Amino acid sequence: MRRHTKRKVNSKGVFIFVFLVFTISAVIFITSRIDRAIRTPAQMRAEQFAEKTANEVIYTAVSDYLSKNNVSYSDFAAVLYNNGKVSSIEAITPNINKIQSELTLDIDRKLQESADSFCTIPIGSLSDSYLFAGKGPELKIRICPAGHASVRLKSDFTSAGNNQTSHRISAIIEADMISSIPLYSFRTKVSFEFVIAENIIVGDVPMFSHAAWNCIR
Repeated sequence: MRRHTKRKVNSKGVFIFVFLVFTISAVIFITSRIDRAIRTPAQMRAEQFAEKTANEVIYTAVSDYLSKNNVSYSDFAAVLYNNGKVSSIEAITPNINKIQSELTLDIDRKLQESADSFCTIPIGSLSDSYLFAGKGPELKIRICPAGHASVRLKSDFTSAGNNQTSHRISAIIEADMISSIPLYSFRTKVSFEFVIAENIIVGDVPMFSHAAWNCIR
């Protein structure tokens, strides 16, 4: 009788062990499938919203700064002539450094003010099924900056027609954004280019002037 009871107990223990292993494996498998099904569309939506939010905030910050300070081409460069011909185009370095620094601070402030911006998305839209798209409870996608923005000025000389050269000064702005929904968090690097000043120069522009402006690239 004792041997029979021991075998019965052992058989029951093996059954419980196998059942637990099967249950845990099934949970891990299902969780993994759900994670793969949801993560990709969630990341895509979150990154799209992060990029859209950053674009709007940065565009507003740049536009407000240029308008408030009446920034023009002459703040960045001085076109020098000799006997009616362009002799050189000199960069006004102090102004360039000042504008770049102030613009960075303004953008950082605007991004911080927009911290915790959010949009909503129905949970059904995170699935691959068209039947569930736009349905179900809504999740909030929150956006916040992950650090300080960087502003880099870029200079381009391009032909603008017969004996004319376009000198364009742009701001390359980069920022890291964090977008998150419950259980997930994504980091997105966004980059935008804004033209902040442009001038059409009549006459040949000396090549050394092109080279001198490479320092602000």
